[in-house]
Amino acid sequence: MKQSILAARRMRAQPRATFWVRNRPVQAGNKTLAQRYGDGRRIAAQPFQRSVADGTQLAGAGAISSAEILTLAPPPFAVRMLRNLSFGPTPATIAEFNALGSTDVQRLANWVDWQLDWRNIDDGALDARIAAQDYTTLAKSVPQLWADHVVPNPDWLVRLRPAFEIQRLQWVRATYSRRQLREMVVAFWHNHFHVQGTHWSAGPLFVHYDRDVIRPNALGNFRTMLEAVASSPSMLYYLNNNSNTRNGPNENYARELMELHTLGAMHYFGFADPATLPRDPMDANVPAGYTDIDVYEVARAFTGWTVRDGHWQFPAENDGTFTYRHTWHDTNAKTVLGMSLPANQTAMKDGRDVLDRLASHPATARFVCTKLIRRFVTDAPPASLVASAAQVFRQNWQAPNQIELVLRHILNSTAMFNTWGQKVRRPFDSLVAAMRAGGSDWTLRMGADGDTSSHFAWLAGLTGHTPFNWAPPNGYPDVAGAWSGSSAIAMTWKMLNWLTEASDNGSALLPVVALTRANVPTWTANALVDYWCMRLLGYLPAPERRQTLAKFMAQNGDPATYVITDTDAWAGNDLKRHYNHQRLRSMVSLIMLSPEFMSR
Repeated sequence: MKQSILAARRMRAQPRATFWVRNRPVQAGNKTLAQRYGDGRRIAAQPFQRSVADGTQLAGAGAISSAEILTLAPPPFAVRMLRNLSFGPTPATIAEFNALGSTDVQRLANWVDWQLDWRNIDDGALDARIAAQDYTTLAKSVPQLWADHVVPNPDWLVRLRPAFEIQRLQWVRATYSRRQLREMVVAFWHNHFHVQGTHWSAGPLFVHYDRDVIRPNALGNFRTMLEAVASSPSMLYYLNNNSNTRNGPNENYARELMELHTLGAMHYFGFADPATLPRDPMDANVPAGYTDIDVYEVARAFTGWTVRDGHWQFPAENDGTFTYRHTWHDTNAKTVLGMSLPANQTAMKDGRDVLDRLASHPATARFVCTKLIRRFVTDAPPASLVASAAQVFRQNWQAPNQIELVLRHILNSTAMFNTWGQKVRRPFDSLVAAMRAGGSDWTLRMGADGDTSSHFAWLAGLTGHTPFNWAPPNGYPDVAGAWSGSSAIAMTWKMLNWLTEASDNGSALLPVVALTRANVPTWTANALVDYWCMRLLGYLPAPERRQTLAKFMAQNGDPATYVITDTDAWAGNDLKRHYNHQRLRSMVSLIMLSPEFMSR
């Protein structure tokens, strides 16, 4: 049963790419799918080195050589990098990036160094923005969270308020933080060590999981983070290790620790005898993977790691903090991944020895680095970059800045330098990118039912990509094919369009008209299209796209010469004068629905 589940996961994780050739789908081998858009165009998941219109074969297109393959020309270098390394470029961040050197190589290296040194980036404006809102749980300790949101057995909204606050705060931080790379990395680790925020038992302590577990370790040491996660009450509840005892072992956390957090499912050997496993190609001293026997042994190693939650055996201990109960621990000898753990080790040493073994294992290095490259570079991580990054990961597995070193290696790689069009923005990424580039100054708050913040959160949920709300423990998918379904695309489009029209207390969420007034002296259709393309995309799209947008904006006027008035009056008999502000917002929405905006 386990093997069949893993096989199904592998099949889902490797969708076949389709290139749209003269509006006919053609399968192109086992390449990653990118999204189809309204004009029948797809963004191929292979490098866009040139646009093919003369029958020349495009790299990565297999046997297709005589038909037209539609691609997108690459945008400027700063735009490409900032789409992958931040939650979206803005005019200000593009200018910052371009000022960091005289060559693209210098600019990328200097930007990465600047962002990795995140403590020296002033984020006081973000802190003030958050402090001005109605977030009430962010500074609460674990005992305070437990006392306020668990012990009184409050209603659902009160119990899970800490999780809801972190969910909404994720939008705010992604949109307004100047520490963009750190926020991207924090989101990555949240997805890697996934806990569903709205889980009944994990949710009340989710502030602690975000603030004290993931964020402090996001650019630090993987082994340190691994233990912080293992001992966090939210994870203990989410994967049931809180109830893992010598008399009633629970293997749920142990299995996901190896399958999802460290070695990866591709290194699972099922019910094989551990002694018969091949050796890892990077290190002959360790087995190439794990078996079900290893899962059972790891579960035994973590017996007794639990939460002070008023258990009937310890009713006076009820503050929600982590504890190790020696009387619950299986003290007998164990063997994990070929490593012997003697009987009667000191408190928590069995579990810590397991974490050492996993954190230093070459399979863990490959698995984690593959996921990092997939997040920041491409849906199909190059084997050479995985290997070199894994070497950095393993050589520095005890270094306090291990993750920083690995990221610096990946983000300055040739693959990173040349990446474009090999990923698409997921719904959360699209919406945040729109708010950033669209000049939003609106802050999502907790608010009350029916207000703009709650309506925003409800609509975002319909896209299928609410932060920390994925039910399974594997986290949200990170390949384009998983987000190419009609529901995810249509609801993302619907919300992007809503953003251009919505307001809160009279202030527009995206100040389209105000920004246009401030930056476009003469409102011809061409001038309006060019300004908003540069603002939202960071470059001008292909002429045919610009012409389509300009014709829509001009209606029956001349796109180059007719000056559109700054009014929003009805003029049904002369469409170039009809609801001009609404047409302007719709044109902005069309840019955000385009392949140029959705691609990474």
